[in-house]
Amino acid sequence: MEHKMKLQNKPFLAIKKGTKIIEMRLRDEKRRLINVDDTIEFENQETLEKMRVKVNRLYIFSSFEELYEYFPKEILGYEKDEPASFKDMEKYYSLDEQKKYGVLGIEIEVTMW
Repeated sequence: MEHKMKLQNKPFLAIKKGTKIIEMRLRDEKRRLINVDDTIEFENQETLEKMRVKVNRLYIFSSFEELYEYFPKEILGYEKDEPASFKDMEKYYSLDEQKKYGVLGIEIEVTMW
């Protein structure tokens, strides 16, 4: 199954470069349909460039705080010298949404762009 998602420019480029291998999303109804071996087509919101990735593994957490504690920040898309905080995700997903749905770490690998 193929899913479509939009991404900001910075995480899009980090995935393309191969440094970001965990995409973080709310585990809402749409994301619950994602399975291992599915394909995701990401579209860069700035440039409209597209790339496809394969889903290798799914990680389910109750909050982004829990997810950030589990993974090294570099594979989440942060630079080594860049501060990383689970609060960064609150601009996209409220605490109420996180409590309601939980969150998802999607381990991916680029297949084509």
